[in-house]
Amino acid sequence: MIPDRPVIGFVGLGTMGGSIAARLLEKGNRVLGYNRTRSRAEALAPAGLQVVNSPKEAAAGSDVCFSMVTDDASLQAVARGPDGIIAGLRPGAIYVELSTVSPQVARDLAGETSRAGASLLDAPVSGSVAHARSGRLSFMVGGDPGVLESARPILLAIGEKITRVGNPGDGKLMKLATNLQVYVQTLAFAESLRLAERGGIDPRIAMEVLLNSVVASPMLQYRAPFMLERPEQAWFTIDLSVKDLLLALEAADQLGAALPATRAAADAFLRAAQSGRGPDEVA
Repeated sequence: MIPDRPVIGFVGLGTMGGSIAARLLEKGNRVLGYNRTRSRAEALAPAGLQVVNSPKEAAAGSDVCFSMVTDDASLQAVARGPDGIIAGLRPGAIYVELSTVSPQVARDLAGETSRAGASLLDAPVSGSVAHARSGRLSFMVGGDPGVLESARPILLAIGEKITRVGNPGDGKLMKLATNLQVYVQTLAFAESLRLAERGGIDPRIAMEVLLNSVVASPMLQYRAPFMLERPEQAWFTIDLSVKDLLLALEAADQLGAALPATRAAADAFLRAAQSGRGPDEVA
């Protein structure tokens, strides 16, 4: 049973995870935080974060524990083992897993969490750092409906839309299906700009036309300007984009689904990463 004012654990305080944790603190929650690079956690201490020394400690001291890390290996490192999240979960606790990783990893962790007497919500998010900071993320959740209702008040502090899509693993699959749109649209938008510019049209004017046309998605509205003015710090890197695209293609192969546009986007982003641009902003 989750108390009315639950203590929250948060493991993984990178650019996005740190923004979500900051939002939870801003809303008056007590948050225990862990990050492998400790300085990331310590940066949130002035906002009220209680820095802990392991994922297990974050889970053991909380009623609801979140994790948000970059890939399958990182998630397994923080979730499993004697110092991992699952080892620290209290009976009846909720583990909310936010990462974009393989659906099978989420299914496996859900089983391990259940055997520990707790429940896992596979709950990746859609949105930018700005959405996280303002509480406007969108959740796609795989997990027990009753557990989701228990966690809903906390999720609503950081996201305005929560959609249950099925069971653990289904949230990750839906996230991959969502993210492939980001990369395919980004690549197509860049090609539109290139065509216009090669024909002598000022790229700023071309961007204005495109962003005021029917092709302008909410994602392009905030990401496309990065093509002309790079952010000081990458919001999302090409390396991470390649990771997501390869996961989507792996899932598609397992399900027998042909994704030709996604495969073309993966090839383009992989070439960019191999040319040394992996740490750059994906836009």
